[in-house]
Amino acid sequence: MLEYLQQLDADLLCTLNGLNCPYADQLMWLISGKFSSALIIVAMLALLARKRNWRNILTLVVMIALVVLLADRISSGIIKPLVERLRPTHNPELQNIVHVVNDYRGGKFGFVSSHAANLFGIATLISLVMRNRGTWAAMMGWAAIVSYSRIYLGVHYPGDILGGIIVGMSMAFLVFWLWKKTPSKWHIPAANELFCQNDAKIINYTTVFNLLIIALIAIF
Repeated sequence: MLEYLQQLDADLLCTLNGLNCPYADQLMWLISGKFSSALIIVAMLALLARKRNWRNILTLVVMIALVVLLADRISSGIIKPLVERLRPTHNPELQNIVHVVNDYRGGKFGFVSSHAANLFGIATLISLVMRNRGTWAAMMGWAAIVSYSRIYLGVHYPGDILGGIIVGMSMAFLVFWLWKKTPSKWHIPAANELFCQNDAKIINYTTVFNLLIIALIAIF
């Protein structure tokens, strides 16, 4: 059964990774970069700063940081060295088959994806705080695009991404639950107090605009 799932994972990787072209190479390389989400983060912090309630801002920043810390440590610090599943780019059977960009091959082990864990962790936490369907769709959509870029670059199997999603979302729900159990003075207000509907729309549009900017930069 395990061998069947691994073969299915490898076949799906080859299918998705094989859908490439020069423009997509540049696009996915940029989307997978460290600062690809910078505009979204700046927009959210700017909206929070406008409220001039630094305790709420600090609380939310700490929550996000905690989600990333837990998701990253569990995925990279525990699961990867424990499972030791070679990335496609380091797998002798696939390393000369998968399409790579700029000769980037990543670290030795890839299960689970830290990118997917971190991005889906942040997306889930923001969605829980915002309680806005549009924001949920925008955040999850962006996390999915970034995660797909890791498959496109050949450094992760789809199964690595799925594992990362589970880890990231689990950590987001855990941190959100723990926050609910803290003294009320540390609670972030309800979404309609912290962010109004116009704020949610700004974040949603910024997420789309962020992708469009990257898509334009990739042309050059």
